Amino acid sequence: MAENTPDPTPRPTPDTPYQLDPRSLRGLAHPLRMRLLRTLRHNGPATASQLADRFGESSGSTSYHLRQLAAYGFVEDDPERRGKGGRERWWRAVHQGVAVDGALHEDQSPETRGAMDVFLQEVAGMHHQELVTWLGDRAGWSTAWAKNADTSDFTLRLTPAQLGELNRALHAVVESFHSRVAAHGAEQAERVRVHLHTFPQRTDRED
Repeated sequence: MAENTPDPTPRPTPDTPYQLDPRSLRGLAHPLRMRLLRTLRHNGPATASQLADRFGESSGSTSYHLRQLAAYGFVEDDPERRGKGGRERWWRAVHQGVAVDGALHEDQSPETRGAMDVFLQEVAGMHHQELVTWLGDRAGWSTAWAKNADTSDFTLRLTPAQLGELNRALHAVVESFHSRVAAHGAEQAERVRVHLHTFPQRTDRED
């Protein structure tokens, strides 16, 4: 019996983020799917069995969720490994990241709101785990890395429009660093994660 999967969504170019809409958001908003996609983006191509071992899942489960991610255009077969011995399928991420369409925050349908909740909670959880891992491993890095890492936070008084302006400016700064390693210091470079959380806070909260 054929599996009932959505029609594939046209994929973006590798250097551009995948622009989520209600349909693709619902396809991605699953904890395991988001972790599979994150691993393929950060660690490169893998098979369903390799990913199953990593996450303590069955290969049937990871294979199913990888096919669902492929149906929505998030992952694809790795052509460099296709047909090179063995029968297992290798998967790779299609894009470098995802972008949330502003209209998703205005969508009042229960399905979209529920998917957005799952998506944002999982993103926050992954960010938390990455930070905890860094703090636990910090002693194993050189002093140069430890002293230049950062966990600062700031409090500002802004309008919604100013908050959007701030975010765009910060994103532009991060993007400006993409090409710098090739020009200088490539031999010292490591992958660096940058987390950006900006949100309003009630003034009567103590935490």
